[in-house]
Amino acid sequence: MADQSTARRPARPSAARRGSLLGAVFLMATSAIGPGFMTQTTQFTAKLGAAFAFAIVVSILVDVAVQLNVWRVIGVSGMRAQDLGNRVVPGLGYAMAALVVFGGLVFNVGNVAGTSLGLDALFGLDVKIGGAVSALVAIAIFLSKRAGVAMDRIVVVLGVLMIALTAFVAVSSGPPVGDALRQTVLPDRIDLLSVITLIGGTVGGYITYAGAHRLVDAGVTGPEQVVAVSRSSVTSILVTGLMRVLLFLAVLGVVSGGVALTGANPTADAFGHAAGELGLRLFGVILWAASITSVVGAAYTSVSFLVSFSPRLERGRNWLVVAFVALSALVFLLLDQAPTTLLVLAGALNGLILPVGFGVLMWVAARRRDLLGGYRYPRWLLVVGLLAWLLTLYLGISSLTGIAALWK
Repeated sequence: MADQSTARRPARPSAARRGSLLGAVFLMATSAIGPGFMTQTTQFTAKLGAAFAFAIVVSILVDVAVQLNVWRVIGVSGMRAQDLGNRVVPGLGYAMAALVVFGGLVFNVGNVAGTSLGLDALFGLDVKIGGAVSALVAIAIFLSKRAGVAMDRIVVVLGVLMIALTAFVAVSSGPPVGDALRQTVLPDRIDLLSVITLIGGTVGGYITYAGAHRLVDAGVTGPEQVVAVSRSSVTSILVTGLMRVLLFLAVLGVVSGGVALTGANPTADAFGHAAGELGLRLFGVILWAASITSVVGAAYTSVSFLVSFSPRLERGRNWLVVAFVALSALVFLLLDQAPTTLLVLAGALNGLILPVGFGVLMWVAARRRDLLGGYRYPRWLLVVGLLAWLLTLYLGISSLTGIAALWK
């Protein structure tokens, strides 16, 4: 991308810097808000009702703990996660890159599948045609002369659009907001599995690094940027959390009225009950926007794990991203497989990636001050990060069970 560099650069002009920070926030947020995000939120809302509010709040707090550390270590060091991995243990960065790229590819097939389902709901378009058209849209973004700026603007616009449309459906469904607020702190039921699932879906795999790597590529790095980087990391999770809350309220308003979501696509059913035919069309727009931004985020971030290994790869970066999107679409078209299976596999792989990469970053924060430009890492943040890392280990173990189940 035209505005990318792995080297430290002087502080950017304020407007460009703000644009990069906002782009990084929405790149991470919209990468997390994919088709799996929507399915998980709907299913848990239907299962737990208003008590799901507690799980959402807890998952947001853990996600903030993870992203605060990830963005700060990468942002202060000015190095991507795989480069830090190789500095900690020679060769580890290559292993991290392999995990992220493979998991990102599988996940991106599911994202392309999500775009096809969105266009099907919106226009009744054949799923294969919808997937191919959406892939071409993503490719066009990275073929533009200012691909980085184009990506930043598109993820912001589509991110705001998703939130606004979901808010409209949430109001239309008439959810019991008072009950949801009460159960945020005093839930009738605590479901640990839902909390763990939400965490893995929000900060697992390539999503963990999407925003932080964007800041490295844009040159917004170094100890002097720590406040802006930290604020952006929290904002990205709050944006994701806002979308989660709005989607939760939209579905809650439907299920609290006694409607059973028994169709093949429960989110579409919920939107249809909330706002009729308009709700179904809005669902198509939201699902397509969520999926296409996830296609962009997965391709961009996965390739960012490769380009630092060779100057030739860095020079051909945009073409690598284009090839990544094209391969994702090709696999989707050839497999003709149920998107749900692909999404489950992608989520399981993300669960494996998280504890490895996050562990490397926490080691750098605790023991490698030399890689942080002499920056003294806050002890309180180290403690918070360690506790979050222990939880990611549990996520990794759980994901092994998910992978094993797919082979049966």
